[in-house]
Amino acid sequence: MSRRPWRIISSGAMACSPAWRWPSAIPPIGHAVPGMIPDRRAREITAAMNLLAGNENLPGAPAPAASGARFGWRLDEVSGALGDIGTFLPHIVGAITVVGMDPTGLFVTFGLFYIFAGCFYGIPMAVQPMKAASAAVLIQPMDPGSVAGAGLAIGAFFFLLGISGLIGSVARALPSTVAAGLQLGLGLSLAALGIRLIEGQPWIGILACVAMLGLMRFPRVPVALLAVLAGGMAGLATGLSPPLPALAPGLHLPGLVWPDWAQLWNGVQNAVLPQIPLTLTNAILVTAAVARDLFAERGGRATETNLALTTGLGNLLAAPFGGYLMCHGAGGMAGHVRFGARTATAPVLIGLCFLGLGLVLGEGGYHLLRTVPDGVLGGLLLLSGIDLALFSRPGRYQGSELFLVLLMAAIGVAVNPAVAFAIGLPLAWGIRLGWLRL
Repeated sequence: MSRRPWRIISSGAMACSPAWRWPSAIPPIGHAVPGMIPDRRAREITAAMNLLAGNENLPGAPAPAASGARFGWRLDEVSGALGDIGTFLPHIVGAITVVGMDPTGLFVTFGLFYIFAGCFYGIPMAVQPMKAASAAVLIQPMDPGSVAGAGLAIGAFFFLLGISGLIGSVARALPSTVAAGLQLGLGLSLAALGIRLIEGQPWIGILACVAMLGLMRFPRVPVALLAVLAGGMAGLATGLSPPLPALAPGLHLPGLVWPDWAQLWNGVQNAVLPQIPLTLTNAILVTAAVARDLFAERGGRATETNLALTTGLGNLLAAPFGGYLMCHGAGGMAGHVRFGARTATAPVLIGLCFLGLGLVLGEGGYHLLRTVPDGVLGGLLLLSGIDLALFSRPGRYQGSELFLVLLMAAIGVAVNPAVAFAIGLPLAWGIRLGWLRL
């Protein structure tokens, strides 16, 4: 049976000549790669997701996901669309204010990638800033050209990793303890970032957290939507937020940004190298494992190969137009599901919002989002970070494996995920082969 090139999905994809065949050593694009994170781990992550999302009565996917419908028109989807905004805004605000990036390019490219991810995968697939790279961008001396260089480099890396089939070899070389340690550390880091945002506005941050936890007892309440709207009004009323901007609607198009060689190298060494292990694990391997089990009927496209391809293509296409470093992520999916999303409607809705903010309002869209107080954003980020940490399920490991998971999480929080990966991977293989006992 012939296998056609560029077949990203099982059907309805780009057609090419049937005479061309894949080399036997390279799996066709879109096929799941064996030897990934064990199904038991995916089921455990799913069970935690269902418990946190209020679906305790279901052993697998939530009821709306089990119907097989790609789009759902419920108020929950509107709330779920805002479930990851606590991760999005702090990084984007920093990129605009510290690095000087154009808000139009950021919003337009994020919006288009979100819409594509929702339509292609058919589930609440997240699109979020690459966190390790984003931290480097905000800390290291980088400009928009360097960010564009980093986007082109990391986009090319993951696109080639996906289209060559090497994602399978890389994934099989990664013990599940490594992914669990990185995931636990990332969740704690996100929660810590949320706490730091709440510290600056403690009363509104604590009030937002208490209100959201109370409202989450009622599955159909759009918790994140109410938090953002109520928080924005409270911020304006108390002066915690900047005043509503004078908006100037029109057509705003992103400008072109092309790096020189110095900017390309600056982006690679400062942003790309620390980001690769985190994207490989959280944005590809863990996300695929969760999607396969949580959305059994509609998660088939969320294979490791497809996630690598869409991550690569998204960054390659966005970088020249002032886009930020973007990826998928288990944490982002947790945020969307946590606040009510069950179908592709949620990512399409938030994508349309970002697209409209960029094209219609331009820089005014950024100022409009800034009316949401940091304390509210911190509350969203705190709850999503705790969810992600819980999904790593460290309690299922014992002895040396548990020590390694906790060690990697501690290093990831104290230093960065890249260092945790570099230390944890050889230790994990030493434990697996019986050469090392911690």
